[in-house]
Amino acid sequence: MKTGPEGIDLAARSRARRRALQAVYAWQIGGSRMNAVIEQFRHEQDMEVADLEYFEDLLHGVERHVAAIDEAIKPYVDREVEQIDPIERAALRLATYELKYRPDVPYRVIINEAIEVTKRFGADHGHSYVNGVLDKLAGSLRSTEKRG
Repeated sequence: MKTGPEGIDLAARSRARRRALQAVYAWQIGGSRMNAVIEQFRHEQDMEVADLEYFEDLLHGVERHVAAIDEAIKPYVDREVEQIDPIERAALRLATYELKYRPDVPYRVIINEAIEVTKRFGADHGHSYVNGVLDKLAGSLRSTEKRG
């Protein structure tokens, strides 16, 4: 088990992000309340090996701040946020939530994880799009960290 600062299980957190991407995707497509999506995912086999607390924080955070998240993304995309591929949109929303509201997570980790989940679940070159948007966004939201 690889741990990060404060004993965080990094593999469990990565699994939480992968599951969160799928959950945000389901939330975007299905229009259900986030609590219903969380309940559905909580019963799946993968969840016992994921960081459930982080998973729920990501999902509640995206739901609560979706307007601010989309507003932050808007200057760095070439179309309306709602027109972005749903997997890429889910990855961007999750990563933007972390960049804006989870300063305890290094921006490089956030971007790398977003690229990896997009490679796994998205279109062939979706990860390049996500990387480009998040790199610019991190320059804006985490300028001090990015320069240092």
